[in-house]
Amino acid sequence: MDGRTGPHPAAVEARGWGWRHGGRRAAAVDGLDLRIEPGERVLLLGPSGAGKSTVLHGLAGLLDPQDAESRGQLLIDGVPATAARGRTGLLQQDPEAQIVLSRIGDDVAFGPENLAVPRELIWPRVRDALDAVGLALPLDHPTGALSGGQQQRLGLAGLLAMAPGLLLLDEPTANLDPAGVLQVRDAVAAALDATGATLVVVEHRVTVWAPVVDRVVVLAGGAERSGGILYDGPIEQVLGAHGTELAAAGIWVPGHEPELPVRLPSGGQPLLTARDLAVSRHARGSRARRGRDRAGRNDRCPDRVAVVATGVDATLAAGRALSITGPNGVGKSTLALTLAGLLPPADGTLTAAPALAGAAGPEPHRWRPGELITRIGTVFQEPEHQFVTGTVRDELALGPRRVAHRAGRQSAGWEAALDARVDELLDRLRLGHLAAANPFTLSGGEKRRLSVATVLAASPRIVVLDEPTFGQDAVTWHRLAELLSGLLDEGRAVVSVTHDAAFTAVLGGDRLHLPGRSSADPAGAASARTGAR
Repeated sequence: MDGRTGPHPAAVEARGWGWRHGGRRAAAVDGLDLRIEPGERVLLLGPSGAGKSTVLHGLAGLLDPQDAESRGQLLIDGVPATAARGRTGLLQQDPEAQIVLSRIGDDVAFGPENLAVPRELIWPRVRDALDAVGLALPLDHPTGALSGGQQQRLGLAGLLAMAPGLLLLDEPTANLDPAGVLQVRDAVAAALDATGATLVVVEHRVTVWAPVVDRVVVLAGGAERSGGILYDGPIEQVLGAHGTELAAAGIWVPGHEPELPVRLPSGGQPLLTARDLAVSRHARGSRARRGRDRAGRNDRCPDRVAVVATGVDATLAAGRALSITGPNGVGKSTLALTLAGLLPPADGTLTAAPALAGAAGPEPHRWRPGELITRIGTVFQEPEHQFVTGTVRDELALGPRRVAHRAGRQSAGWEAALDARVDELLDRLRLGHLAAANPFTLSGGEKRRLSVATVLAASPRIVVLDEPTFGQDAVTWHRLAELLSGLLDEGRAVVSVTHDAAFTAVLGGDRLHLPGRSSADPAGAASARTGAR
């Protein structure tokens, strides 16, 4: 144990390793040669779609060879990664996919139990791990009632409690508020200091992890060299010698961030007005997931209703942006879903102006799907929740095709116009080379861009986006910000739930901040008013 509290750190080796997902023409990773010594801390960089997440899933032994093509070797301590799963711990881009049980304490304990950690050590590990990531909730708190950022903390706590020899983190701070980013990063650093574990972390923004890692590996983008290593070395050396080139490829290099003109606040006629609005959520994520309690009984997470924000006043106007900010868990996503007409208000009023509602009526939550899609489009925090077809192109065409079919507007030239609209979105969001790909095989950043594009394809008057810049490299971030700024210029309203200060500055408009919960208000209902930034 080398005097540490965890297992021996793991060694990683790739020997000409490559992986091509089933149904894809190009390999996600190809010809990867890499050696990571036990205890090294590596930041894995590369543009969106370069294969970073595929590498992490391969190291975790989670890739299924039945519907794919692989070559070369991927080894952990000299044995195939698929045979060394107990040595690794992976935090995926979608933390909800890792939740197993219906209470947070049980969920964190699940990993140590399966590793046969002595019973008397498990619950101290659980409490220490939850404290380390800042998830200050009772052990019996429902996992289905967690926000996206809280789910991310829970997933990391589960890994820390396992004390793996190899810690694999895929965008571990993407959905966290600024304070949470530093807390989670420092929790990882403390765990590494205590256990000596090897670390491979994927993160687009270099600044966060630069103080923790001692080496950076940059994967080359582009189909012709996907998966090959572009640069490898100490982080200061690689960024100092190649910072300009890396920034041009989409890496978030300190001092080379993309610049866009800050949009001056403007706006036209009001489209949607909230007055003294209160919003509530059902326990999300595990509503349909069956858990197992500590006695072994099947237990569906209770369908709890909790008011998470009150007293919200906001007006969404044509050509004006609104950014919803605040700490994790205060109800930002719930507020966004309510503004989007997908949840009914718990109290107060949410009224659509005639210019938006037309004949549909003033209450968005009562609109039929066909009425909603062309008025308010929603980009969910989890992109996969929006995908229902087998190809990227079909996904983009689905919404407009259904709207046209219901309205009886499929004229002779309609299909050609739809193809042109789809081609435009594919090009603007750098998805053209993936038009025939299955949406679920895309990288995290590509899935996010596709989820945005599927909403824009129907040309709604209001676009509501939950963490729109999650997983984006600097180039795709720039294009996405340009695209949404263009929507504002067209007279559409854009609502964003975001922790990205640069993104909110570029769009301009109003900011609605939901404050954190106070000790005097343990129920946690936050109140907010909009104000120009």
